Amino acid sequence: MDTKPVNQRAWLMVAPVLVIVAFSALIPLMTVVNYSVQDIFGPGEAYWVGVEWFQEVLRDRRLHDALFRQFLFSGLVLLIEIPLGVAIALAMPRSGWKVSLVLIVLALPLLIPWNVIGTIWIIFTRPDIGLFGVAINAAGLTFDHTARPLDAWVTLMLMEVWHWTPLVALLAYAGLKAIPPAYYQAARIDGAGPWSVFWYIQLPKMRGVLTIAVLLRFMDSFLIYAEPFVLTGGGPGNTTTFLSIYLVKMALGQFDLGPAAAFSIIYFLIVLLFSWVFYQALQNVGRADRAGGGPQG
Repeated sequence: MDTKPVNQRAWLMVAPVLVIVAFSALIPLMTVVNYSVQDIFGPGEAYWVGVEWFQEVLRDRRLHDALFRQFLFSGLVLLIEIPLGVAIALAMPRSGWKVSLVLIVLALPLLIPWNVIGTIWIIFTRPDIGLFGVAINAAGLTFDHTARPLDAWVTLMLMEVWHWTPLVALLAYAGLKAIPPAYYQAARIDGAGPWSVFWYIQLPKMRGVLTIAVLLRFMDSFLIYAEPFVLTGGGPGNTTTFLSIYLVKMALGQFDLGPAAAFSIIYFLIVLLFSWVFYQALQNVGRADRAGGGPQG
């Protein structure tokens, strides 16, 4: 029986991280929880309200609308970015100097800060000076994302796809590069066509990275704030007011700290639930890959 002494000094290296996490995450979280169950008027003036703020928020019709818009936006993001990213990855070169060039060009949108992305697309889509806006209007089509809800959604989707599809493409490309050449050699010997190679070799071997891509993109799109806030401010009207924008308006615009705190916890639980669902899916994909040990079909 192995009786090696356990070195507890490693905890000394982890302790600073735990302290930082406790200060930057747990303490603010406890503050939000405190605000969500009390009506606070000032120092020493707090009254226990229990779940009253949660009930008020859950009955809020505007919250239901924002939640629907959030799921619609995230669903459209996944439906567009995942297939498009895989297609770009399949079209990328596998060797030579072109690989480095393509990787650099793809990574450029990912390096731009989120608030700058919104500013870029404001200028790009302006109907008077923007390249995209002027071109669309010159073609005889009326386009104005500040006044037309459909145009605002189209602009947001184009911006999001341009900004984050490279991440999906890079992840998918990494999955393709990890496939051993022996699989392709066996497929050629069997006379498999391009579609069969993709369906039975490439797609199964990319399941892990694609699950990570779905997880990252869904969570990020579900928490999106800076880009739509800069681009549309949640308008026109409330057509692009997602959950994060609605939360900020409630907390800072209306200064309803109690309902905003309750809404923050509900928002957190929604994100946590979907993170757990995607984590379980990722674990199942990993177990299936380990059990399969090779291409399926």
